[in-house]
Amino acid sequence: MTCKWYPVCPMKRYMDAGLLDPKWVDTFCKGGWERCVRYEMEERGEPHPDWMLPDGSLDEALRDEKRGQNRF
Repeated sequence: MTCKWYPVCPMKRYMDAGLLDPKWVDTFCKGGWERCVRYEMEERGEPHPDWMLPDGSLDEALRDEKRGQNRF
């Protein structure tokens, strides 16, 4: 089952753009989304940066891409 947030999640956009290893989506979004830190925070209504990975770590390269491209 796929996470209910997947269609609007930045992880999908990053993967579709070739900026994120598909393992993140396969492991969390389309598998163990109940272990996803992003999912947990979204459910609680807590803000989190787009460049936060499902394990809660921050990918500064994604942050820099967002700043540089301004497309996400």
